[in-house]
Amino acid sequence: MSLSEIDRRLLDQCLAGAPRAWEDFVDRFLGLVVHVATHTAEARGKTPQTDTVEDLVSEVFSVVIANDFAVLRRFQRNCSLATYLCVIARRVAVRCLMADHFPAAGGEQLDTQGREDREINRLEDVEEVNRLLLRLDPDEARVVRMYHLEGMTYRQISEAVGMNENSIGPVLTRARAKLRLEE
Repeated sequence: MSLSEIDRRLLDQCLAGAPRAWEDFVDRFLGLVVHVATHTAEARGKTPQTDTVEDLVSEVFSVVIANDFAVLRRFQRNCSLATYLCVIARRVAVRCLMADHFPAAGGEQLDTQGREDREINRLEDVEEVNRLLLRLDPDEARVVRMYHLEGMTYRQISEAVGMNENSIGPVLTRARAKLRLEE
């Protein structure tokens, strides 16, 4: 599906800073972002409580407006705006959920000892990831390390390694497939 005329106009108005453009944008896509945030939380085994969903939605819209709508300015207009926003919303929600700011399914909060145990497990996981990275060629290992261990975005990785941003995802997919085959 291509960019609709309504969405093209709305996008142009937002980027131009037209009055009420941002409010209209939020009105149009709030339901979509709420749905993506809820679904992503459920898929990650998190409790999609109202506060959690509101925090995720808020973070998605914060990313959209950051740096003078940089995310919208990068939109190449070769698909629907809703599709593009779904991808952005899912990536932001996953990043937030992976940061462990939200409770696991069942709503139980971890105590201080639980957090310390999780940190020890994370350090052990990092050691395991580093062992697995030795199985990859150096370029793949560098991209995997930047994405999974350093938390860099595709754009940041692209700039750091001089690779097209659209190539980062396929490199990560191939690397994961290699690691699965060698296990």
